[in-house]
Amino acid sequence: MLKTIYLSLVRKIKQFKRNEEEKKAEETELFTKYYTEWRGGKDKDESYKTIPRFYYRLPAEDEVLLQKLREESRAVFLQRKSRELLDNEELQNLWFLLDKHQVPPVSGEEAMISYEAYLQVGERAGPKCKKFFTARVYAKLLHNDPYGRISIMQFFNYVMRKVWLHQTRIGLSLYDVAGQGYLRESDLENYILELIPTLPQLDGLEKSFYSFYVCTAVRKFFFFLDPLRTGKIKIQDILACSFLDDLLELRDEELSKESQESNWFSAPSALRVYGQYLNLDKDHNGMLSKEELSRYGTATLTSVFLDRVFQEYLTYDGEMVQSIRLSAAGLADVKHLKKGENHLPQPGNR
Repeated sequence: MLKTIYLSLVRKIKQFKRNEEEKKAEETELFTKYYTEWRGGKDKDESYKTIPRFYYRLPAEDEVLLQKLREESRAVFLQRKSRELLDNEELQNLWFLLDKHQVPPVSGEEAMISYEAYLQVGERAGPKCKKFFTARVYAKLLHNDPYGRISIMQFFNYVMRKVWLHQTRIGLSLYDVAGQGYLRESDLENYILELIPTLPQLDGLEKSFYSFYVCTAVRKFFFFLDPLRTGKIKIQDILACSFLDDLLELRDEELSKESQESNWFSAPSALRVYGQYLNLDKDHNGMLSKEELSRYGTATLTSVFLDRVFQEYLTYDGEMVQSIRLSAAGLADVKHLKKGENHLPQPGNR
């Protein structure tokens, strides 16, 4: 009886050990199989052995043909992107469709549209408008309407703003010589110089003053958007801050005098800064010494501050040029920034 029990236990132990060995063997076999596939075994697709190329170096200065090819391909790409944007006629057609599909009752003085009518407009507006007629966009513009509608005017302004941002980004990208999403100081200077004739509020500026005006405008961008002085600014940062809006505000032929006075990029503001510079430059050599700069504003700049400025910026025989003087003006401008005003790009705005 005891012997039978003993033999039965021995058989079960052997069977258990055999099962454990089989499991280990199966585990080893599966590990080997998957490890071989991961390392590129013979059963794997041959194309997986080649790492796809993800980096293309920029052409060197002496590789003229490659540079021309890169410039041409970027220009074609930007033209294609520009054609994807809504033009004036398409925007006008979109407005007529929205107005035609408004859903009563009117909320205050604003025409409203329901989600069903919103989708109908999206189907009729054409392929270029498709990206604007999504549930996500509708939810962004949905507020406290008891009928679950959105304002037609708010939606149309949203579309207009998006189109403007894309147009402006394409316009700025045309000046991005390196094609890396940044503008150097010379790139931004070229952009603003070619923008001046399109701004009616600057019609009174003499061409001899253009160089100073461009310098004045560019320093505003670089002082705030390039605090580490890398010599370049992200195009995204230019679009996210309010400076470009202020500059393009000068397209308004009926801009009030008060608005011009408060706009850094206006002709009166640039002439005022230029006058301050000339008044400080007592020896009329085009540069400012430490003594001359100390009289800036109400002569409240301390000697410690002036010493640090002259240590930080490049000077010529102990004097600084106008672009550095404009950076000092930017420092003075900081104290006038209103709390909460969106002058600088925030992480959430990108």
